[in-house]
Amino acid sequence: MRRRLRELSLRARLLLISAAALVLGLAAGGVLLVAVLTFAQGRAVNAEALETARGVARLVDQGQLTDPIQVTPGVQVQVIDEQNRVRAVSATADRLVPILYDGELTGLRDGDGIMIPGERIGFDGEAWVVKDTAGPATQPLQILVARSTSQQSQSLHLLQVTLLIAFPLLVALLAAGLWRTLGAALRPVDALRAGAEEITGGTRAGRLPVPDSHDEVRRLAVTLNDMLQRLDTARARQRAFVADAAHELRSPLTNMRTELEVAQRLPDDTDWPALTDDLLADVQRLSRLVDDLLLLARSDDGGGRAVSRRMEQVDLGQLVGEVAARYPGVRHEDATGPLPLVADPDALARVVANLLDNACRHRRSTVTVRTAEAECDLLVVVTDDGPGIPVGDRERVFDRFTRLDDGRARDAGGSGLGLAIVQELVRRHGGSVTLGDAEPGLRVEVRLPKGDGGAPRRRGAETRPGRLREAESAAMITKE
Repeated sequence: MRRRLRELSLRARLLLISAAALVLGLAAGGVLLVAVLTFAQGRAVNAEALETARGVARLVDQGQLTDPIQVTPGVQVQVIDEQNRVRAVSATADRLVPILYDGELTGLRDGDGIMIPGERIGFDGEAWVVKDTAGPATQPLQILVARSTSQQSQSLHLLQVTLLIAFPLLVALLAAGLWRTLGAALRPVDALRAGAEEITGGTRAGRLPVPDSHDEVRRLAVTLNDMLQRLDTARARQRAFVADAAHELRSPLTNMRTELEVAQRLPDDTDWPALTDDLLADVQRLSRLVDDLLLLARSDDGGGRAVSRRMEQVDLGQLVGEVAARYPGVRHEDATGPLPLVADPDALARVVANLLDNACRHRRSTVTVRTAEAECDLLVVVTDDGPGIPVGDRERVFDRFTRLDDGRARDAGGSGLGLAIVQELVRRHGGSVTLGDAEPGLRVEVRLPKGDGGAPRRRGAETRPGRLREAESAAMITKE
């Protein structure tokens, strides 16, 4: 059963559920209506019969009882004594046999009633009989009033037949209206499905139709369009990334192929070590570019794999000094005291190496790297006396494969990924990178949040040079 329901459309399932709830509700309402009407009519019959009995009792007490007793049609009255002899009756009542048998009469109190078969006293259906007592206490008289319930039974029967006929028709009409209403309510959803199918088939632009209503379907359409826009942006960025990567990889591969083709035609007395040095430089450049692309591709996964899991406490000043020592002509200005920081030392070494590599590539004479403490942050500041970067381009240089006009030559060694990698690694550490003016040149400031000075040191300082050599090999300085 459940499997068949799941095979139906959403519109059909909603209709079935609504129709079932409607049938149950109407059935419960009909039963309640019949029960209430039956109870009300029973109370009315009992009240009328009891009022008649009390009226006859007053006549008995006043000595004005007539024979026959005047009553409304459909009512029989008997006045009997203690020996169950009939003393007075209404026009249609039996003068010899009491309305109730001895056993029924004995257990009946004044004001109470009992239902008896109507054919016993000539009524159709059933009759309601009430009892009252009148006269002196020494010779009491019992007054029995029987009232026919056939009229009430007929009205109840008519109501039941009406409900049995009207309810199915009402359910059918409501189901038809509900089917149309559900169709109108689900039409925007069907439009979204059709739009998604057209987008999948490539027959329309990547946007879903947004309904005019201000309901959940509209909010769903807006959310889906936002998601599609983000997917389009990510897809365009991925295509651009792949195209730029292919373009960057083509240059060293072309150089290597050219050098190898030329080497095939060189005489035996060629300076082969010089040729292998040129090839090795291209291989190193190619390896460095592949490593950069792999790091950025992993960072795009959103899993934070651009920073390794080897988070430990390091001394930022010592780490920067060890990286700066591998760059001739770079001056390191260390802080007066230790700068503890919980971070990935390889990633931070990569950040410093990329900044120094960029500064050395564009300097005129000097490059300075300085570490300091500023309130809640630790600073790494790299300055050079090169041409600097215009203010309008300082955000753009962090984009991948971005080169300014004076740095586009690939022979300079840049691939346009260094600052993008710096920004990504610093962001993974919760920090920020900003560019500013120096006198003259460019000033790059890296802010990193302070670490817990009491964090345990997982590796000693004596092992850090080995890791720095690893980072240096991954971001090798371009050979002049």
